[in-house]
Amino acid sequence: MSNDESSQSYRIGEHTFHSRLIIGTGKYESFEQNLECAEAAGAEMVTVALRRVNFDAAKGPRLLDVISPDRFTILPNTAGCFSAEEAITTARLGRELLDTDLVKLEVIGDERTLFPDVAATLEAAKVLLDDGFTVLPYITDDPVACQRLEAMGCPAVMPLAAPIGSGMGIRNPANLRIILETVEVPVIVDAGVGTASDAAVAMEIGATALLMNTAIAHAKDPVKMATAMRLGVEAGRLAYRAGRMPQRLYAAASSPLDGLARF
Repeated sequence: MSNDESSQSYRIGEHTFHSRLIIGTGKYESFEQNLECAEAAGAEMVTVALRRVNFDAAKGPRLLDVISPDRFTILPNTAGCFSAEEAITTARLGRELLDTDLVKLEVIGDERTLFPDVAATLEAAKVLLDDGFTVLPYITDDPVACQRLEAMGCPAVMPLAAPIGSGMGIRNPANLRIILETVEVPVIVDAGVGTASDAAVAMEIGATALLMNTAIAHAKDPVKMATAMRLGVEAGRLAYRAGRMPQRLYAAASSPLDGLARF
């Protein structure tokens, strides 16, 4: 691997990734369509809602027979949990079922907005970290909460861009910039992205990666949208690394004025 390629990888605990686009496994028309989208997105990691996925072959088709753990890193999540206790129990079940230390920690505090319960998330994160998990917490775009999660030992933080499934895009870029300036762990923007330009904006700000589900699954053509999201992430990351020009209030001539003939 070249030095340039190596610089493009990032680590979450003991896990190394190159793709900066993580996708979910809900709301697709079929497991096969989900796989097609994961491939089009260039995803290396997919997240699986432990409380909503069938793991028993006797009960019908299983997602993981199509989205294979041999091909993708599976990130189990605690979606649908409304207390720290529920999330802790669900995470431990996921570790038993999937033999992984990874968990996307979700503790929902409000059914309408699906915003996380910050206090319960901090509580659950501490227990799971002490239990040996690699905890990726879904959290509000609150710099202080992200700093506390990093200090506790979370190897990444996952602030929302907007409410889950809303497609509203980056609602508070200022907070995301503060988070990026005040934590050293990877920042994975999670929830609310609607289209490829939203993905590019998040990456231009400096996000490490993006996690999305509804924006792809509910597009008119999910596979094309997965491709668009991959390209948006790549373009945004490249622009971030290139460093944009300063913004100015007034015009600046594209050609120098020195030596210009006057008539």
